[in-house]
Amino acid sequence: MRPTVALRMFRQTPRMMRPVPKEDQAGHTISQRLRKLKQIPPELYPLAAVVGFALCAATYSISRKFMVDKNLRLSRQGAAARADDHKAEAGDH
Repeated sequence: MRPTVALRMFRQTPRMMRPVPKEDQAGHTISQRLRKLKQIPPELYPLAAVVGFALCAATYSISRKFMVDKNLRLSRQGAAARADDHKAEAGDH
């Protein structure tokens, strides 16, 4: 009996018949992860530096904004806050 087109699509290739290679991340130790850093192409180092600097600058900027800005509202104020406080007190009793 000759194989049909549908059966030929599911035929095993020589690559599929080979055993599965061992996983690179099998141990997950720190030294193995540090060795993996050597595989990063050097062309990506400037990109990593720029992204790292941008993240540091953004963290500094937002933390300074939260600490210094006195006009920044971190909680509700006015009638809406009083109404919420009143509802919370009524719910506690």
